[in-house]
Amino acid sequence: MHGLRGLFAGAIAGLMATACAAAAAEPPLAPHDLILKNFHFRSGETLPELRLRYYTLGQPRKDAAGHIVNAVLILHGTGGSGRQFTAPQFADVLFAPGGLLDPARYFLIMPDDIGHGASSKPSDGLRMRFPHYDYADMVEGEHAIVSQALGVQQLRLVMGTSMGCMHSFLYAEMYPDGVRAAMPLACQAVALGGRNRLWRKMAVDAIEADPAWKGGDYAAQPMLGLRGAENMLLLVGQAPWPMQIAMPRGEQVDAWYQAELPKRLASLDANDLIYQLDASRTYDPSKDLEKIKAPLTWVNSGDDFINPPELGLAQVEVKRIKAGRFVLIPAGPNTHGHGTHTWAVFWKNDLADLLKRSGG
Repeated sequence: MHGLRGLFAGAIAGLMATACAAAAAEPPLAPHDLILKNFHFRSGETLPELRLRYYTLGQPRKDAAGHIVNAVLILHGTGGSGRQFTAPQFADVLFAPGGLLDPARYFLIMPDDIGHGASSKPSDGLRMRFPHYDYADMVEGEHAIVSQALGVQQLRLVMGTSMGCMHSFLYAEMYPDGVRAAMPLACQAVALGGRNRLWRKMAVDAIEADPAWKGGDYAAQPMLGLRGAENMLLLVGQAPWPMQIAMPRGEQVDAWYQAELPKRLASLDANDLIYQLDASRTYDPSKDLEKIKAPLTWVNSGDDFINPPELGLAQVEVKRIKAGRFVLIPAGPNTHGHGTHTWAVFWKNDLADLLKRSGG
């Protein structure tokens, strides 16, 4: 469970209970690297060598014409990694024998996007001189993995959580003939404005206002700024109902926060986080939704602070997608706010329906 640094769980006690079992349950992902020479970003910048890490599970299956027909692209959220999908709440439901995405049947592709995981990122050395990538650049990198590294002409399915949800929309628009089905989980299909833009801006400004940041050329992480940013990330990802059940007393909240924040801060790099949050600045798939040809099922959650359902945006935009359907998961004591995107038990039936109506 990742996406915005895996903060979006809500049911804290439940996550703690599954943590010990996660390592044993993890499927054996195969890591690979694709090197792209002189990658041109939409900012006008160029990187002489862009490294893209991706993980695969299962084997490609070809039709009589030699085309791979079972490739599934699964896209992570902000601050995440392709490895996050080995978490039990996702993998144990979908990747298990007989599961909807059983690796015995499907060829699963899980990238580390630009700026994330083991792919090229500011903390590799360029710091704030790293090209200022955006979501379209990241989707271009995903497509390069699919088409150039793996030779896949058409994906059986593209799906993604949070930022990966937004990438799913862009991928289906940028490569409409390259997708047979799409399942975006936990996002909107409009430009990032309002509160969604605000909290990202606040997190970035918290880092850049810390004198220790030094324009990105810090000798040690600017912890005051990172603390402010991480506090914002933590808050927007929580679901009030399960959190109230797990920690009904103030001292429980205080103790959890005191233990949790240092663990989260320990894995952060300030420049990487700035870039990850800022990459959404140009996102706006709304102008091209009619380009999407594939059947699409879009799933949001009723307790998602980042994508508040009361705005009613998805119900309007989905009507522009020829074969689009929108599902809103009702909030409940067992849902996980924004993080419901990674708990496949809540939307696995919708995935089964999508696979069926897009060709079995």
